[in-house]
Amino acid sequence: MKKIIIATLLSSSIYAGGIFSVGHKNISVTAGTDTAYGNTYTVLGVNAHYFVVDNLSVGLSYTSWLGSDPSINQFTIPVTFHPPIALPFRPYIGGFYSRTIMGSDNNYNYNDYDSYGGRVGLTMQTGNGTYVSMGWVQEITENGEDISSRGYPEVSAGISF
Repeated sequence: MKKIIIATLLSSSIYAGGIFSVGHKNISVTAGTDTAYGNTYTVLGVNAHYFVVDNLSVGLSYTSWLGSDPSINQFTIPVTFHPPIALPFRPYIGGFYSRTIMGSDNNYNYNDYDSYGGRVGLTMQTGNGTYVSMGWVQEITENGEDISSRGYPEVSAGISF
C-alpha cells in the first residue's frame, strides 16, 4: 500500500502542471436554474480553489438562488482531486460540505440545513490559465427532519493564476 501511495504522489508531481500545480489559485463562476419549494430560481455562484499540493485543491464557494421566495444562499467547502493523467480532459473527483441559509416568505419560516456529497467530472484547459469543467454532483441533504438525495449536472468556467 505504501508503494502505491508513494508512486501516486511521485506521478502526481510529474503530471501536475499549469492550473493543477501547488500554489495555483482557480476562480470560477457558475450559472443555471434550479427548482426548490415549488419555485424556479436563477442560480449564480462564485468558486475559489487553492492547490495545497499538486492536483489537490480546497476551496470556498458561494451560491445564491435569485428570482423567488424564500431567498436561498449557500456556502460550500469543496475538496477536489485531479488524477495526474496526461490527457486533453483531466478527470476530477471530490467531496464537499455545504451550509444553506434560508430566508422566509409571507407564509412560512424555513430552516437552514446542511448537505454533503461528491462530484465527478472532466476539466479541460482551454487556454493559458483558463479552463472549463463539466460533471455530475450527488448531494445528500439533512434538514433535521429527514434525509434526501439528489443528483444534478454541473458546468463551470474559470481562470487560474
